[in-house]
Amino acid sequence: MLRGRRWLYWIFAAVIALGVAAMVMFCRRSKEPTVSSGSLETYRDFVSQHVESRTVRVWLPDGYQRGDSCDVLYMHDGQMLFDSTATWNGQEWCVDEVMATLIANHTLRPTIVVAIDNTGSRLEEYFPGGAAQYLSQSLRESSKIDLSLGDNYLKFIVEELKPFIDKEYRPLTSREHTFMAGSSMGGLISLYALCEYPQVLGGVVCMSSHLNFEKLDGDDKAAAWAAAFRDYLSSHLPPANSARVYMDRGTEDFDAGYREAQKAVDSLFVAKGWDGDHFTSLVFMGHEHKERFWAQRLSLALRRVMAQD
Repeated sequence: MLRGRRWLYWIFAAVIALGVAAMVMFCRRSKEPTVSSGSLETYRDFVSQHVESRTVRVWLPDGYQRGDSCDVLYMHDGQMLFDSTATWNGQEWCVDEVMATLIANHTLRPTIVVAIDNTGSRLEEYFPGGAAQYLSQSLRESSKIDLSLGDNYLKFIVEELKPFIDKEYRPLTSREHTFMAGSSMGGLISLYALCEYPQVLGGVVCMSSHLNFEKLDGDDKAAAWAAAFRDYLSSHLPPANSARVYMDRGTEDFDAGYREAQKAVDSLFVAKGWDGDHFTSLVFMGHEHKERFWAQRLSLALRRVMAQD
């Protein structure tokens, strides 16, 4: 009888613990992020004709006034960028601190950051669907991915969000002053965006890019998708040295699986004639597939892509 009560006690304790954990997760996700440098302006339920609505936040550096001459950095996974107390895993990119330091040091021009929240369709919205043309017909037809959503997501940014930002904040609008950054699947879609819209973007930051395509459309198709994406890049990369591309990876957990795929992409860039001033690919020993490590690398990445000439 006593043993049965003990089991009931442990089951009850486990239920309570799970409930507390769920409450913490809910509170984190429902809390509005705050910043220690600059300010945030929030647009909830930003409506799109191409993808589902979402929250968009715009980070403004200290002293910024609408119409000031500035660059624009578009970033994916906007929930994870500014405030670890508001994220699901208690980590952040420290974007406000990093940007404030780089701007104060005159390493970067004054820049506003457009943070685009992800949605439940994150995997498909960040998927480079154009690579499907380099798959066999049977693999393409058996895909479980909605291959249109990645293109639709980029249309949302280029055709709807960017015009809104350009009108509302009046930044410098040419490609030399427009950049994009993301990690993991966000790294994939950023590189894809440069290929699809080279007239819009002057550079991209692609951290821990999910170039091996594992666990996206079935592991039996991962190698085929990775090869198809490289074939896509070979045909669609903009002319060598016409933009700046930063890529990197760690050596632990998910990042450990990117080694061969990243080496193959690096070789492709070199073969296409990209030099070290315009293409960067780095390896960080001991770094994991987490925001706190991307935060550590962000300053270097932005300097490589956005630094004033």
